[in-house]
Amino acid sequence: MDVGNLSTVTQFVLMGLSHLPWVRLPLFVAFAVIYQITLVGNGAILVALGTERKLHTPMYYLLANLSLLDIFCPSATVPKMLHDLLTGEHSISFLGCAVQLYFLVALAGCEVFLLAVMAYDRYVAICLPLRYTLIMTRVRCVQLVFGTWAAGFLNSLLHTVSTFRLSFCRSNLVNQYYCDIPQIVALSCSSTYVAEMLVLVVGGMLGISAFLTTLASYVSIISTILRIPSAAGKRKAFSTCASHLLVVFLFYGTTIFTYMRRSSSQDSLSRDRLVSMLYGVITPMLNPLIYSLRNTEVKGALRRVLCGGVCGSLPVY
Repeated sequence: MDVGNLSTVTQFVLMGLSHLPWVRLPLFVAFAVIYQITLVGNGAILVALGTERKLHTPMYYLLANLSLLDIFCPSATVPKMLHDLLTGEHSISFLGCAVQLYFLVALAGCEVFLLAVMAYDRYVAICLPLRYTLIMTRVRCVQLVFGTWAAGFLNSLLHTVSTFRLSFCRSNLVNQYYCDIPQIVALSCSSTYVAEMLVLVVGGMLGISAFLTTLASYVSIISTILRIPSAAGKRKAFSTCASHLLVVFLFYGTTIFTYMRRSSSQDSLSRDRLVSMLYGVITPMLNPLIYSLRNTEVKGALRRVLCGGVCGSLPVY
């Protein structure tokens, strides 16, 4: 590659959520509140799971990792978004864009893999209850979690390097409020075939594998639950995976809706930027609410943490 083909873009300009100045302050307040709720909610889950000894089990160890991801993932984009809304500045350096994209893709990938591991955990607990303690040992659980984090960050490294090795010598206007692979690749003035194929093949294979693992686990779980003769037994079995199933539907539903809904009109592009916050901002806020409302043990642990032990003896309904 000669010098004339090298990248001449030193920074990118993020489109942001809205081009209307009077909307910025209300959006800033709304998303600052949402971000604080996300941090407090997931932080409370982590404290509750860490202090309650009876919750030191594989299921809640995986939930703790989900809460970590739900703190880290919005933290990759929301602080920059809030800064842009408050100041009206939307520029981000070339390196800053690469770092943001790397962590965003890595953390999103980790969550996809972790949801598959959590589904497998529930499959073993419900379909193979007598072998659960032999299969989901502490060592096995740590290995699975380490694998999800390693796979997410290695996968992101591959995509980030392939994306930012492209030449950028045209527009630097990113049609999003954060740096994402499709929007960055669209700005390249060199061949994007390799970068697009990596996303399609590597990202697609890993994503589809994780999704199919999750789907197969829940097909087996539901099949097993339906074979339980008593209604009380069915309710008890389903209650152990209901929260995770809601989180799976929420994550995949918002992600698919975001990336399958593309349009070229300016109004639609603005709506797409708002829709993209469903899985990146809203879902991490809702996850602790889902687990605290649907899980009696988590609800009790949260009450004891928040009440400082004063209301720990009160019944949990």
